[in-house]
Amino acid sequence: MLAGKRILVTGVLTNESIAWSTAAMAQELGAEVILTSFGRARRITERASRMLPTEAEVLELDVRESDHFPALASELEDRWGTVDGVLHAIAYAPPEAFGKDWLAAEWSAVAEAIRISAFSFSELTRALAPLLEREEGTSALVTLAVEPDHWRPQYGWMGPSKAMLISLTRYLATSFGDRGIRANVVACGPIETVGAQGVPTFEKSAEVYDSLTALGWDPTDAGLVAGPICFLLSDYARGITGAVLDVDAGFPQFEPLVASPAQ
Repeated sequence: MLAGKRILVTGVLTNESIAWSTAAMAQELGAEVILTSFGRARRITERASRMLPTEAEVLELDVRESDHFPALASELEDRWGTVDGVLHAIAYAPPEAFGKDWLAAEWSAVAEAIRISAFSFSELTRALAPLLEREEGTSALVTLAVEPDHWRPQYGWMGPSKAMLISLTRYLATSFGDRGIRANVVACGPIETVGAQGVPTFEKSAEVYDSLTALGWDPTDAGLVAGPICFLLSDYARGITGAVLDVDAGFPQFEPLVASPAQ
């Protein structure tokens, strides 16, 4: 499905992440993959890369540093010349932006959550657009969010940040469609990742989620999400852009994720 594709995967930290599972599946489907990481975390990413079917190169990208985006584009141009697909799997909010007192967070914390979790997707798209542009066919951008209609307790400013990310994706799809670049969102149920450990009520949310979904939900199986991502990165999805693909095992839309805000 991805034979001959060149896919950039951001956000890999451990082999339990959605990004790692996507990289592994993409390789199994025939793609060549490059990962990104930054700073001291890069060693951890490199360790995770060695656990892939084929070890992938890891390039530097700290999305808090604007000059990293053109530098990454330059390195990818030197290595590949073109890029066929990108997974944006980067999200973060400071601890004070979570929990019951999330509204008390200072703007600096909120701004950091928005910049890393949403704005970085636009910076990455702008920097890589010349490598993604197609005269024939399409290339693909995919990012990750939570289900837009579901509320998660104590998710704090990450919820509005992800809502912005979904809106931003639709604008990117419109702005770059004439250059043959697609942009879509995979909105998924709770997966146990390093980032999820920072959400105070993650375990409770996962339990409730599993009890309400039509198919049941395994929060340890990142492959549930990697498959749909690879589909959107493939030519099979060449007619899909600006979409939000819910990967939620049939979570009922009329149910809240928990019974009340107090939980």
